[in-house]
Amino acid sequence: MAFQNNSGDIILDVVLTDEGRRRLAQGNNSFSIVKFALADDEINYGLFNLAATTALQDLSILQTPVLEAFTNNGSSMKSKLLSLTNQNLLYLPVLKLNTVPGDSRQTADSNYVVCVDKRTFDDSDLGTTTSIGYSTAGVRDGFMYGLDTDSLAGYIRIDAGIDSTDVTEIDESLIETQFMVEIDDRLGQIISKDGKSFPGFVSRDDDFIATYIFTKQPGDAFVRTPSQENPNDASTPINGPIASTFEFKIRSSQDLRVSNFLFTRIGGTTTYVDASGTGSTTSTKFIDSIVRVTGMTTGYAVDIPVRFAKI
Repeated sequence: MAFQNNSGDIILDVVLTDEGRRRLAQGNNSFSIVKFALADDEINYGLFNLAATTALQDLSILQTPVLEAFTNNGSSMKSKLLSLTNQNLLYLPVLKLNTVPGDSRQTADSNYVVCVDKRTFDDSDLGTTTSIGYSTAGVRDGFMYGLDTDSLAGYIRIDAGIDSTDVTEIDESLIETQFMVEIDDRLGQIISKDGKSFPGFVSRDDDFIATYIFTKQPGDAFVRTPSQENPNDASTPINGPIASTFEFKIRSSQDLRVSNFLFTRIGGTTTYVDASGTGSTTSTKFIDSIVRVTGMTTGYAVDIPVRFAKI
């Protein structure tokens, strides 16, 4: 990884995806560039200086150091660019983590904890260093049961909508009806909120990142498109109309349940304090990771911090 020399004009700096490199290596003419993506992750548009002369207004932006393209898809292109046919839009939809409902809250440490087995989930000492308490449903805030098949414990909810009270309805072309989820397949898989649907991933790269695609369908367990009329502001962090919601849980992998190898190799150990306030502690193995959710219509992405824990 290095910075581009932006003292002059950079024409193009691109890298192939994992699939592109695989097909190129096969040498059987199966390699053909049919898609590409653009992003502006490193651009701070707040540096645009309206007080300067026209030729110098964007100078600070153009002089911002830009990283060379790199192949780790888990670390690149969070803010993808898109083309819109409607040129009269005042706002674009965003994705926000909804922690308002009791069972979708985060822990006091601002992450989600996946208890990889029943012993870990049942342990009364598994709170947080700041004591997380319990939600109104009796579920520890931010905790998920890694083997849940019966709507136990918490879940993750993403809301997609316009974060402004100036807009009352979202343009139909911007409604998110499909979401992409990326997760380290060594650690877990995506399942439905009720714990009964186990969709498979559509691809997995050489970095163990599994990609799931969820599309809105009748009776869908993951994607819902609620009515935009009279949105309940108290139930969402979005201050405007909500076009769709995406709900899911994380099931722990068999490797984490039966072995401590990954905890030793890429994880660590911490001490949790009993959430009930008794002062007792439990030594717990953990692995911190990120789950990325991307709206396929707008390309807007949210990175969700997730901790896999095991006693």
